[in-house]
Amino acid sequence: MDTYDPHEHAHPTRPAVGFPDHGWRKPSACGPNSGNCVEVNLAAHGLVGVRDSKTDSSPVLVFDRGEWARFVEAVRRGEFDG
Repeated sequence: MDTYDPHEHAHPTRPAVGFPDHGWRKPSACGPNSGNCVEVNLAAHGLVGVRDSKTDSSPVLVFDRGEWARFVEAVRRGEFDG
């Protein structure tokens, strides 16, 4: 996992990644007025971006598809339920 700033031209360890503005999605459970959610964007080259939904200029956490799949499976198993 890396942090990607969409306002920089390139990240030191990854090539510049485009996350199209129209590609950001947040869970339906967040509702239209909830600001405590994350948004996910599937980018080119098999990368997944995750950002804070409260601001469009939020830094983006970048995962490859394998990392993302393992995270989603862990969520489904309840590993993060507190």
